[in-house]
This record gives sequence, structure tokens and C-alpha cells, in this order.
Amino acid sequence: MISHKNSIKVFSGNANPKLAADICKSMGITLGENEVKGFADGEVSCSLYESVRGSDVFIVQSTCKPVNDNLMELLIMIDACRRASAGRITAVIPYFGYARQDRKTRSRDPISAKLVANMLAAAGAQRVLTIDLHAAQIQGFFDIPADNLISYPIFADYYAKKFGDALHDMVVVSPSVGPIARARKFAEKVEAGLAIVDRRQDSSGVEETRNIIGDVKDRDCILFADIVDTAETIVTAARALADSGAKKVYACASHGVLAGEAIDLLASSNIVQLTLLDTIPAHPASARAAELSDRRPHPRRGHRAQLSGNLHHEVCILIFHLESAVHTALFFTYRFGEE
Repeated sequence: MISHKNSIKVFSGNANPKLAADICKSMGITLGENEVKGFADGEVSCSLYESVRGSDVFIVQSTCKPVNDNLMELLIMIDACRRASAGRITAVIPYFGYARQDRKTRSRDPISAKLVANMLAAAGAQRVLTIDLHAAQIQGFFDIPADNLISYPIFADYYAKKFGDALHDMVVVSPSVGPIARARKFAEKVEAGLAIVDRRQDSSGVEETRNIIGDVKDRDCILFADIVDTAETIVTAARALADSGAKKVYACASHGVLAGEAIDLLASSNIVQLTLLDTIPAHPASARAAELSDRRPHPRRGHRAQLSGNLHHEVCILIFHLESAVHTALFFTYRFGEE
């Protein structure tokens, strides 16, 4: 139960202000007035332009690129709200940066995910809300309540409407052994087959695809990952699926980092379509996409906008409810080939 019913305030940093605005639109409230700016030497400053005394405050800020700037903004905003006597402070971190540094892989390595968890609590956050942590056990790094929302039901609903009964004849594929549990739940949800791309390191430390575990021959596949960073993993997996006789290959992930030449790499691959949640703002390749209509769309209704070349951008509104907080997730769908 929320004890601060009189006032719910949502604020945003500079990481993903559109997502925060969409959340507020779904809740029927106004986005809180604040300003986060930097000094010439790179320091971050935060100013709140309305009272938060006794309020239930939600600060929406993904720690995506620039990771350290966005993390520092979040910490300073939390501190500002704490010092302004907020009733409760929830850090809404759709994409939790440093999540991949969750263990020591070599001697004298840090566990940076735990460090970030400690910093959030020390700054004054009383609760954390995130989506698809790279490893679910990161929730245990927090000494405060941490809610890890899962995305596979959202993708399951999307693909069920897209493919209908044909989805049952498709195969959900984990691009590596690590995310197999997440892929298995997705496959069970859509009642589809399951396959795994077996990737291992050779003697020089370079990862290579050894084989495909599961039957993908003459079947359409959906690669399911949590993060698409450089896209090398899913592109290599898609190529391995094609070599094993798969027909069309689709891909989806919760977080589209799309660093470096990821878009070009995807465009030259055999992946037909990549679908991402908007935990991270859309890649600049979609900058010319048309804006959503001012009329609020019905949940789960698709909207399309033509981009340059054969790249398309498709948007679907989906809504999560968590007590008084509402997370609005947009699908960013990049089409790289003909379906």
C-alpha cells in the first residue's frame, strides 16, 4: 500500500524524458517541473521547481549512454528529493546500466552492479523499479525493495497478434546459453518450440558458434535477448540459424543499446525485423519517424511511420501497472528485409 496518497509526482532526467512524459500521460498527471543541467566543468546540477514534501516521488531515468552522466543525474535528483522531504522516492530505471558487471570474472575485478545498488540506496532511494535485469539475482544486491519487471509477456502478446496461430509453428531461440531460462518462459507463453545457439570460446578467447540445439529447419525463428549492444551476438546467431535451415529470422530484446555499427550490422544480416522496448530512447536512425498522434491511442494498437530506405519504425503502446506507478513501453521495430 502507498501511504502518500495525497500527491504522486513523476520527474525525469535527461536520459529518456519522452518515456517519462508518456508515463504521466497514461496516469493522467503532469510531469514534474525540474531542471537537470551541467556546469562548464561537467558537474551536474538539479533544481526542483515544485514542492515534493510528503509526496510519493518517482524519478524516471535509464542509465544508458552516456552512462555515468545519467547515473550521476539520477543520484543527484534522488538527493534533491530526499532533502526536500519527499514522502517516498522510487528510482524508475528501465535500463539498469552496469548490470553486466554482476560478478568477478577475474581476480581483483569489481562488482560494479552492487556498487551502483549501494549508491542508489545511499543517495536516498527507497525503492527501485527496473525491467529485465541482465541477471535476476542483481535484485539481491539492493538493501531496499527492487522490482524487476519482465518483458516476455509483452513480446508474447505482440507476436501472437502479429502471427496468429502460425506462431505455434515457430521456434523461440536463445542466442546463447546464458538467457535460456528467459527464452524458455517466452516459448512456453506462446506455445512455440525452443532452440539454443551453442556459443563457446576457442583457444584464443574468440567466441564461435558450435551448433544449434533444437530443430529449426524450415521454420521461422524469433531470437529473444535482453540486450542488443553491438548486435554481434544476435547477428551471428541469426547466421547460424540460416545455416541450419531456418527460414525467416526475427529478433526482439528489452534494451536496444545499439552501440557502434550495430544498425549497419543488423541491416546487412538475415534478420527480418528487430523489436525493442523503449527503455532506451530510439536509435538516431529513427529520428525522422512521424510522431504519434495527439489523440491518445488505444493500448496495444500499432502505429507506423515510413523512414528512409527500407527501414521502418513501428510503435505499439503497452502499459504496466505497479501500485500507483505506470510504465508505458513503446516498441521500436526496425525492419531490415521483406517479410
